[in-house]
Amino acid sequence: MSYVANQARYQEMKYVRCGKSGLKLPLISLGFWHNFGTKDNVENMKAMCFTAFDHGITHFDLANNYGPEPGSAESNLGKILKQEMSAYRDELIISTKAGYTMWDGPYGDWGSRKYLLASLDQSLKRLGLEYVDIFYHHRMDTETPLEESMMALDTAVKSGKALYAGISNYDGEHTKKAMEILQELKCPFVLNQSRYSIFDRRIETNGLKNFAESNGCGIIAFSPLAQGLLTNRYLGGIPDDSRIHKDGRFLKETQLTPEMMKKITSLNEISIERGQNLAQMALSWVLKDDSVTSVLIGASKPEQILDNLQIIGHKEFSKTELQHIDEICSEK
Repeated sequence: MSYVANQARYQEMKYVRCGKSGLKLPLISLGFWHNFGTKDNVENMKAMCFTAFDHGITHFDLANNYGPEPGSAESNLGKILKQEMSAYRDELIISTKAGYTMWDGPYGDWGSRKYLLASLDQSLKRLGLEYVDIFYHHRMDTETPLEESMMALDTAVKSGKALYAGISNYDGEHTKKAMEILQELKCPFVLNQSRYSIFDRRIETNGLKNFAESNGCGIIAFSPLAQGLLTNRYLGGIPDDSRIHKDGRFLKETQLTPEMMKKITSLNEISIERGQNLAQMALSWVLKDDSVTSVLIGASKPEQILDNLQIIGHKEFSKTELQHIDEICSEK
């Protein structure tokens, strides 16, 4: 039996406009960086997609190299869309990116016109779609003229293979330059995807957040839980099945210093006072002001998505809470 979406899916979710554009994103978006690869369970993938959409999460975020193996997240979503969710294509925002290594040789990486447009064609084939809603350049490339990369995004949009352009991992200076080029080309640039969390505030120091607020472009935040540090998972030590043991590339055991554990414990105490768990508070913090359009969550099971959805409509932070969080993070 084919999937039938929950009729009440739009009742609770809040949707936020991407800067000054006409596009709105849900406060929470589902990322496919982990748990949608070759070795992951297909039925669990379906359950996560259905759970997300049933609760108003209309934005699924991918990249050409998500897996593992690279490309497998797009292929798996493509099968789910074709077999179960094709009736809802126009209710979904599907985004993908190119910028990191995808294939061998000099044309499978970074930001050349050849790489970006060839990668988009490959992504569309894997997804089984005629277009994606947002196509991003995934990272800055200092060896390729910025004009070339932005003109490739413009071609993607004007060819009908993408509806909007985005950039990811760009700082404020390069975002400003990219936006100027895209505006001159009359290409709809809507979103900058950047790392942002209680522990990682680089968009506040590199000018990106201020630029977005002043110039009407959206920000979507990834890694809002600092690779799991901002969850209850490590409050009692390192579990055997944690990401640290499974994959130490992004979160290492050496990061869990006594000082870090003290910060996590203190932040957890604030979350309890707010009636949230630590992950929920961390997500709420990222969305505390209007400069962030949406926050990207990752999940390994549907229950995690449901837990994250509890932030919708939760009370706002008081000045005292925000000050206390800042004080905890600034402790040596």
